[in-house]
Amino acid sequence: MRKLFLCILLLPALLSAQEPDSNWIRKNYVKREVYIPMRDGVKLFTSIYLPKENNEKHPILLTRTPYSCAPYGEKMITLPVSHYKEYYKIGYIMVKQDVRGRWMSEGNFVDVRPYKTDKSRNNDTDETTDTYDTIDWLVKNLDNNNGNVGVFGISYPGFYATMASMSRHPALKAVSPQAPVTDWFIGDDFHHNGAFMLTDAFAFYSGFGKPRPLPTTTGPTGFNFPTKDNYEFYLRTGSLANFARLMGDSIAFWKDLYAHPDYDSWWKARNPRNFVQQIPASTATLVVGGLFDAEDCFGAWNLYKAIEAKAQNNNKLVIGPWYHGQWASGDGWRLGNVQFGSNTSEWYGQHIELPFFEYYLRGKGSPDGIKEANVFFTGVNEWHQFPKWPAASMQPKDIYLQSGNQLSFTRGSTGSYAEYTSDPAKPVPYTEDVHYQRTRNYMTDDQRFAARRPDVLVFQSAVLQEDLTLAGPLTAELKVAISGTDADFVVKLIDVFPDDFDYPPGAAPVAASGRSAAVNPAYIMNGYQMLVRGDVMRGRYRNSFEKPEVFVPNKPTVVKYTMPDIAHTFKKGHRIMVQVQSSWFPLADRNPQTFVDIYHAKDSDFKKETIRVFYGDSKLVLPVLRAE
Repeated sequence: MRKLFLCILLLPALLSAQEPDSNWIRKNYVKREVYIPMRDGVKLFTSIYLPKENNEKHPILLTRTPYSCAPYGEKMITLPVSHYKEYYKIGYIMVKQDVRGRWMSEGNFVDVRPYKTDKSRNNDTDETTDTYDTIDWLVKNLDNNNGNVGVFGISYPGFYATMASMSRHPALKAVSPQAPVTDWFIGDDFHHNGAFMLTDAFAFYSGFGKPRPLPTTTGPTGFNFPTKDNYEFYLRTGSLANFARLMGDSIAFWKDLYAHPDYDSWWKARNPRNFVQQIPASTATLVVGGLFDAEDCFGAWNLYKAIEAKAQNNNKLVIGPWYHGQWASGDGWRLGNVQFGSNTSEWYGQHIELPFFEYYLRGKGSPDGIKEANVFFTGVNEWHQFPKWPAASMQPKDIYLQSGNQLSFTRGSTGSYAEYTSDPAKPVPYTEDVHYQRTRNYMTDDQRFAARRPDVLVFQSAVLQEDLTLAGPLTAELKVAISGTDADFVVKLIDVFPDDFDYPPGAAPVAASGRSAAVNPAYIMNGYQMLVRGDVMRGRYRNSFEKPEVFVPNKPTVVKYTMPDIAHTFKKGHRIMVQVQSSWFPLADRNPQTFVDIYHAKDSDFKKETIRVFYGDSKLVLPVLRAE
């Protein structure tokens, strides 16, 4: 299992090991470990940190996780480096629970366990009932609690937070799903628009998916990669059928992935957006995500929109310029080579998350203190607040792919095209360097390496004469003709910096966590091609994710898809660039470019293909924010 991937997913369990912080916890908190019974008799292991000071009653803040309540036994946690330490310092009862079937909890684990619409029997359970039963036990059995409970979690724990919001327990006042796993077929983690996100899926499930017959405090081991060059490993291994053989027969969810190649009822049952109408008005929600979250960028934007459309509760949105969980790291100055001008994570903790729970769990502050939509705009490096998202002043504007590698707001002539050869034996890498683990920085990486390849089409605007701010979902619409029967399409929106651009020295200091230390301060930012948003579309799903369709060779065909929202200002003096390609490896698996069952395809099914993209009829629909 990729260590970096797990470290990020384990937030907020990523804690400082400083001895003074450890001593502070021992001095001010008492730890209890209990088994909380569920309605069907299964007991869930729960770690509780109770304040010793009892001059007032304390709120309860709960995280439910498949990633462990460690440390187990007498060992205490240490204070986190992020704003989480404030919850301890102001006396919250902090609770973590191993979800059903994981680590020390009893029962059988089910990935993205579906919501049960019919729970007419007393022993019918899902994640909402497990949350309800947990909260009920906590408020009835913990001394000096004030009867108010909040739930939060990042990534997979974000999924459990979403499910918690539907539990309808009267003590549950506030829930914050953060980078929430929401739809593992359309946009989160393991599929993007039907394309299989191979690197994340294989590296994660080869360890996480191993069966755990009995409760344990010992985690699984991951796959022993024969080389640390992940491009070479994934290319050498070949088809997904070969990865299935490497994975073996014991990992149930890997077999489920292969058994459900299309967006069927099995996937839809695991999409909590279909059930958020169950959130009661009495439970406030704060959905948090990152503009550059490589795992669950889709989930945050689209969970918020689903709650807005279906529920009647107080629902707020926060999107910062972050990688997966960066807002809980204590460091929000930068991502890779791109700087944000301030510690955005610290600002979020002080001005959004802490005030949210303080108001709903302790009655401090004002319900109007947090605006509806709080979104950070890169490019100008500013927070903006809106009464709704997308903003009412957002207007779609077409920008067209033109001959001569041009990008223009004028459609121009049609009929002619650019073409390239997509060769599965030499797929386009998603990043320039050699890596062992999937990087988090690729979401803002310099795209000059890709622009120099013959199998990547490049279109660039003239130098902008004024700022252009984009705020909302980005849509790609390509008119293509392919020589085969299937293809993937990767479209990237890029901010091209001026040739004389550079950041001032010391603009992004190294944070206390040391996370910025790996950045190369000598990286040449002149002409930097910053990836603002990119995503992949499996062409067979161009008309329906449920019913894939074959391409007719050489017949002009429209491929249209929507990417996660963006919030970015292209500054005066910059250029807009669009790149189009048909592989993004090994981030996404290779399309054989023949209309076969990709999960069971043979190496011999992979074919070269000529792909034509028609000028004038191919465009991006930009969400332009007009001045109000």
